[in-house]
Order: sequence, then C-alpha cells, then structure tokens
Amino acid sequence: MIQRRTLLKSGAAVALGAPALTGFAQSTVTLKFHTFMAPQSAVWLDMHKPWMDKVEKESGGRIKFEGYPAMQLGGTPVQLYDQAKDGVVDIVWTLPGNTAGRFPRIEVFELPFMMSNAEATSKAYWEYVQTVAPDEFKDTQVLALQVHGPGVIHTTDKPVKTVDDMRGLKLRAPTRQVTKLVASLGATPVGMPLPSIPDALSKGTINGCVIPWEVVPSVKVHELTKYHAEFDPAGGSLYTTTFVMAMNKAKYNSLPPDLKKVIDNNSGMATSAWLGKTQQGNDPKGRKPAADRGNTIFTVGAAEAQEFRRKSRAIEVEWVADMDKRGFDGRKLLDTARSLIDKHTRTTKS
Repeated sequence: MIQRRTLLKSGAAVALGAPALTGFAQSTVTLKFHTFMAPQSAVWLDMHKPWMDKVEKESGGRIKFEGYPAMQLGGTPVQLYDQAKDGVVDIVWTLPGNTAGRFPRIEVFELPFMMSNAEATSKAYWEYVQTVAPDEFKDTQVLALQVHGPGVIHTTDKPVKTVDDMRGLKLRAPTRQVTKLVASLGATPVGMPLPSIPDALSKGTINGCVIPWEVVPSVKVHELTKYHAEFDPAGGSLYTTTFVMAMNKAKYNSLPPDLKKVIDNNSGMATSAWLGKTQQGNDPKGRKPAADRGNTIFTVGAAEAQEFRRKSRAIEVEWVADMDKRGFDGRKLLDTARSLIDKHTRTTKS
C-alpha cells in the first residue's frame, strides 16, 4: 500500500512537472544571424561571434545561434534588412545605405567630416534614432546602431594627396552620401557591395575604393592597391558608414520575458558603442598588411583636408534640402546629430 501511494505520488509529480518541462523546452530558441561580412573578417570574428557567444552564455544556453557570414543563406547584401523584416532570418547586420534613400535621416552620420571617434559617434547615432528618428527602422527590432572608423582612400596606380589627385579616378563607394562625396571631389563613383571589390579591382573596373582600414585584409585591398590616403584626425575623418543590427519583430516578441531581457541587455547604446569601438580598434591591424607590403601610405594633413571639406560642403546643403522636401527639418536634424557627436566625443575616452 505504501509502495502504491509512493508510485502514485511520483506519477502525479511527473504529470505536474510535465508542463514545466515542456515550457522550458519551448523557451529554448535558435536564432539565425546573417550578414555579408566574410568569415575571416575582423567584423565577424571580433564583433559578431563574441556578441553571439555573450548572448548564448547569458541565456544559460537557452538561446542558440546559427551564424551565416558571406550571405550563406542566399540573397544579396541589398536584401539583408528585408530578410530580417520578413522573417527569412532572425537577425542581420548590414548597411542601411545598401538601399539608397530608404533610411534618409540616418544618412546625416555619413556626411563628410562628421566624426572622428567611432565609439562616440555610435552612441550619438543610437541616441539620435531614439529621439528624433524613432520610426526610421520601425519594421524591425533594432538591437544596435554603429559606425566604422575613419574612411580611407585606396588606389591602384595613382596616389591621392590633394583633391586634384581625385580627378579621373573610378572609386567604389558604399552608400548614397559617400557616392556624392566621391563625385564632389572629382572622381567617378561606382556603387557596389563590399564583396565585389576584389574582382572589380582585379579587372580594372575601378581604380580604387573608399573603405576603413579594418576591412582591408578581408577583401585583399592591400594586395590589389599600391596607395592609401588616410586623414590626420586633427583635420577630421573624410567619412564613415552607418550599420544596423536588426532582429525580426515577431521573433523578438515571441521570446519569453527572461530571454527577451537577455537580448535587451545586449542591445542599445552600450552595445552600439562597443561595436563601433571594436571596429575602429581593428584599424591598426588592418593597416599593417599594407605597410608590411611596402605600399605607400600618405596622411592628408589638417590643412590639406580643408580643401576636401570645401569641395564636399555642397553635399551637406543638398542633404538638408532633401530632408526639408521629405517633411523633416533638415537643419535641425543636422544640428542635433552634430550636437550628439560632440557630446559623446567629449565624454568618451579615446
């Protein structure tokens, strides 16, 4: 009798415990992370993978990631944001500028000579979107917003030391605003995704490209070009590019509260700042292979940079006018972005 009661109690305990066990199993999720960056790139190895590892660890293993660099799940870099929006994948890291004009208000951060510190500017970018452009990425759950370090000009056969040296060059540019910048300096801009750069350089389709140092090794630009023009920080950075890490809204909303909190704890301004800092922090590592090959690296001084500034100033005026036409106060948006960059630059350690 005692044995029978014990068995009944045990059976009841199992039955009562079954829903809890089922609930636990249901709360373990696998998220697909998709990006165009190569698996050997510093962005993938030092930013994306550590972020995924951190989330997995803080979730106690209840969030798992399947990472797919280099567009391994198909599609093109231009389609990445919509893959997250439509639920084709769960999380993407991409350039909003891949779809020209779709996210116009955040293009302010890509205007010439806006930034010098990627960590500070990434903080400003996050705060800007939350305060004056909260619907810019309304179709997804935004996890982080960041920029890369100072843009550098890389050329095959002709060094760039002055604005006049830009004439006649065909240069790959990543986004609409950077394309306008290249054109304003006298070169012919050629738009293409990052993975297309090596083939275009090899075939002579382009004479060079504008990318930050950190990404140079992953697309072999140090092997395919001979000259590099970087800008003295005292004169400001030629340009930067904006990025977004975005998650499918329905997938985010389907998470149980505790797992949602893990994602939230790895989103926002702090995560944006870390991504920006990490990316710019890899610039010296990306510069080294070019120096080791004996390539010519020229630093455009602060005084010489003024001519680049002067030539490209019309882009800022054009962007403000474009925002006004879209129903926004362009000057106010520009002033807000500058004010936020200044604020965060003052409070961010170099």
